[in-house]
Amino acid sequence: MPLSVPYPRFALADRLTAEQLAFFQEHGFLHFRGFIGPDTVAELLRASEQVQQRWLADEVKKVNGVPIKYGKDVDGAPIVQRFAFASHHSPTLHEFLQDPRFMALFPLLETNSGGRVGEDEKDGLVINHYVNVTGSEFSQMGWHTDSLRDVFYGKKIGPMLNVGVHLDGTPATNGGLRVLAGTHRQSLRDILFRKKYYKDVSPDPDEIVIETEPGDLTVHDGRMWHRVARSPLVGEASRRRVMYVPILAGKYEPKHDNSPTPFYLRFLHLVK
Repeated sequence: MPLSVPYPRFALADRLTAEQLAFFQEHGFLHFRGFIGPDTVAELLRASEQVQQRWLADEVKKVNGVPIKYGKDVDGAPIVQRFAFASHHSPTLHEFLQDPRFMALFPLLETNSGGRVGEDEKDGLVINHYVNVTGSEFSQMGWHTDSLRDVFYGKKIGPMLNVGVHLDGTPATNGGLRVLAGTHRQSLRDILFRKKYYKDVSPDPDEIVIETEPGDLTVHDGRMWHRVARSPLVGEASRRRVMYVPILAGKYEPKHDNSPTPFYLRFLHLVK
């Protein structure tokens, strides 16, 4: 059954409550208000801009095998629109990922092997910078699950959470994250074929709109179908910046300078 709206917003302490655990187990996502304050939001934005300046100057194409997505800002200036492993290039971002409250999310993995913040795995700390202007290369992201990469490489789907720290407010009128609640319990067939990966950008009658404020934290199960809707606004009003980091369990698989580009990321340029 579709989850009724509005859904509950929580606060994240050093451990999850029984209510939060039960909600996630049923629906596959959680939304926490005020994970960080305005000063920390500003500090993280400054850190990302510093990384951007260096990557633009050095013409960085990939980090640990992951392509970096560039585009144009509202004034036509070049910007990084999808960072990967950003915390490897910023002490501020690295330090932020040491926040012990991330450990409070580990029980959501439902595994006996513990958990870890995947700073060195998958794509590391990703920063998505969406803006709806001419020249932008990143204004939306079609329906997908984060578990496809495991299936593609013939692996058993491993426990994974995708944790988002939202640096801009995103009301429903400005696009943003949409999820299909409960799809973290779907079959492998539905993970593969329920929707056309990335190509399908259309609304779903059962989707839940995640409306964030600056400093909010969201977490969803890697098996869940989700998308990022394009803002109907244009220019500065359409700007949305979100940091994502995986929380993982199981075998540790860090990336390094000589890591090959994952096959699925060779199509990143098609995501606009």
